[in-house]
Amino acid sequence: MLNQKELERYSRQIMINGFGEKGQDKLKKAKVFIAGVGGLGSVTATYLVAAGVGVIRIVDQDVVELSNLNRQILHHDDDIGKNKVYSAAKRLNGLNPEVKIEAIAGKITEANISKLVAGCDLIVDAMDNLPIRYLLNKTAIEEKLPFFHGAVNGFEGRAMTIIPGQTACLMCVYRGAVVEGSFPVVGVTPGVIGCIQAAEVIKHIVGTGQLLANRLLIYDGLSMKFTQFKVKRDPNCQHCGSEG
Repeated sequence: MLNQKELERYSRQIMINGFGEKGQDKLKKAKVFIAGVGGLGSVTATYLVAAGVGVIRIVDQDVVELSNLNRQILHHDDDIGKNKVYSAAKRLNGLNPEVKIEAIAGKITEANISKLVAGCDLIVDAMDNLPIRYLLNKTAIEEKLPFFHGAVNGFEGRAMTIIPGQTACLMCVYRGAVVEGSFPVVGVTPGVIGCIQAAEVIKHIVGTGQLLANRLLIYDGLSMKFTQFKVKRDPNCQHCGSEG
């Protein structure tokens, strides 16, 4: 049940048709896992905390570097050299102290991923490399956890929502291709894509609207166009082909 302070804090979103106090209560009871608190994770976590998701577990192994600060808005100059999860948790707690932040500084691996996502209702992909994305995708399917994918490069970004047993997964789309190395990015791109991921998570938890299921949304900031492609589940997919 929502208390008076929560009713006031979230009053504008409670007004939304199909949201209401019931939807807000669902957010309060939800537990979200966010892999990475860099560019995408900073934005997604910020808006999920502002929206009142009850518990957010953030995991990242990196420390803040100067080159992060053009896009990773949870970290500031005085955080350089500190673990990203701790500087992120500090800012998120300041934004909304009623949300519980579980900060884990460490690497996501095949050995620990199941333990890391235990008890969570869904997974947000805010990583910057495909091998870990594939591990998250595989785990989401095995644990039957909705998976919210986002990726950025330069002025381009992508987003897709995966519902295990129902939709195409990340492996269906990218088919195992792996691209290594640093990539260019301007801060507004993760800003756009991170907001889309947060919106998808909120809609899923509340149970309203239409998700980016079986649709890959591509944002081109240079031409300011959004394009979407229908994607089909691959019956021979290494991750989801035998599911459902």
